[in-house]
Amino acid sequence: MYYSAMFFRAKKSGSKDHPHEYLQIVESYRDGSSVRQRVIATLGRLDQLKASGQIDGLMQSLARFSETLKVISAARDPKITNCKAKVWGPPLVFNRLWEQQRIPEVISALAEDRKFRFEIERACFALSLQRLCEPGSDLQGSHWVRTVECPGFDQLELQHLYRSTGFLHDIRHDLEGELYLRDLNLFNQQLDLLFLDTTSTYVYRDEESEYRKRGYSRDHRGDLPQFVLCVAVNAQGWPVAWEIFPGNTADIEAFEQVITKLRERFRIGRIIVVADRGMISKRAIKLLTEHEDCPLQYVLGCRMRRQKEVGEEVLSRAGRYQEVVPNLMVKEVRIDDRRYMVCLNPEEAQKDAASREAILSKLEEIITQRGAKAVVGNRGYARFLKVRKGGVTINQEAVEADQRFDGKFVLTTNTDLPASEVAKTYKGLWRVERTFRKEKSTLEVRPIYHHCDETSIGHIVASFLALRLEVDLQARLEHRGVNTSWPDLMRDLNRLQAVRMDLDGNPYLVRTDFEGNAYQAFKTAGVQPPSRVTRVV
Repeated sequence: MYYSAMFFRAKKSGSKDHPHEYLQIVESYRDGSSVRQRVIATLGRLDQLKASGQIDGLMQSLARFSETLKVISAARDPKITNCKAKVWGPPLVFNRLWEQQRIPEVISALAEDRKFRFEIERACFALSLQRLCEPGSDLQGSHWVRTVECPGFDQLELQHLYRSTGFLHDIRHDLEGELYLRDLNLFNQQLDLLFLDTTSTYVYRDEESEYRKRGYSRDHRGDLPQFVLCVAVNAQGWPVAWEIFPGNTADIEAFEQVITKLRERFRIGRIIVVADRGMISKRAIKLLTEHEDCPLQYVLGCRMRRQKEVGEEVLSRAGRYQEVVPNLMVKEVRIDDRRYMVCLNPEEAQKDAASREAILSKLEEIITQRGAKAVVGNRGYARFLKVRKGGVTINQEAVEADQRFDGKFVLTTNTDLPASEVAKTYKGLWRVERTFRKEKSTLEVRPIYHHCDETSIGHIVASFLALRLEVDLQARLEHRGVNTSWPDLMRDLNRLQAVRMDLDGNPYLVRTDFEGNAYQAFKTAGVQPPSRVTRVV
């Protein structure tokens, strides 16, 4: 087989004092196992060709025979009117991940008995992609899809997005179960650690409903009804399960219902449940350990100030700390058959001490200058005050007691893991906490404007599907050693656009340049970057 390629090159010639360069057309070809070159033509001295403008004329003449160059050249022509740019980067990357996770197969199977007259899978993908690219209402989403170059988006209308949120509400449990089973097979994941946490997200509605309830708001928006969300992720940070509760559901109630659901729906076996101190109670521990068929192990955070045994006995026990990792030390304390780990972060201990000293200094200043009445009603100062008939003073006993908590957190577990492993396992909660930071900032579950609980819940399900795409891409980037923030990466992907234009009656897509880490995202997701110019068939 004969292979060849042609190119231009500048050939140096002349004397040392009077050097010249000649422009040549050269063919490179393979002769057996060797690569050889031969000169097809010498066009003349390069400086003279440049001065006469012959190079520009030659290139323009050659461009007539190149479809790619013809389209790029035509794009600069002010007479071209049918020329529109759309976002191309995110749909290319996330559509590939969407397909690799086999979400289209699951949605299509679950929609098989429905009589949708539009592409329901495309509408679900559009809802999820919008959460990643431009969070907003479904009304805003119906306009946003017109700015995105993605197959199937041109046919989507507002009513399709509304109906899709209702559909996602109806199938959410089946969808979760199917994806869980496919994840185990597709990614060969073992469910040995399970991290649980809850959060809340408010709704722009005044009236309450079955799910929209006013309750403890982590967003400090107690004036608005909310939903409570609970998510479970595995040791790799992959979302395993999610659940949505009425807004007045306490953390411990959500915890109990999720554990029950995991046992029934996923038939989980021997795993360790890791959860924050908001989940701990005697009832929760009993739920985990006393199940007849499926007792679970746990690593739970303790409420140091509220649990009497922890505050008075565990923290007062002497013992030597061992270093686990930099800025994390641990010692084990046993009280009867209960096992506790006291963890210490020296840097946080210094910060806590400095913060307390600042409060005490401010407190003394206020008492001196403005009197006792200025501090009595302040909850932030109350724990350090001693109120007597004669006035208000600093409570030194309370100050000394507070010092015991500096830089510490306490864990309890029924596992036989070494103390250092228990501490490192609990620190893995950042995976689920990071999930919720994304769920509220990067993914932006809000704004939720839906009138009905069903469509509001479907809106949240679309956000969790988007979360799967984000976690997938971030894990792949981390594996490749690509260090970039998520907002920066999304900005780079959004800058990759498709310019659609018509030339001689034929439609073309012209790709803009890759910027930042956009190319790395394509490579990581296994997406072949589109050519500079693509003819639309």
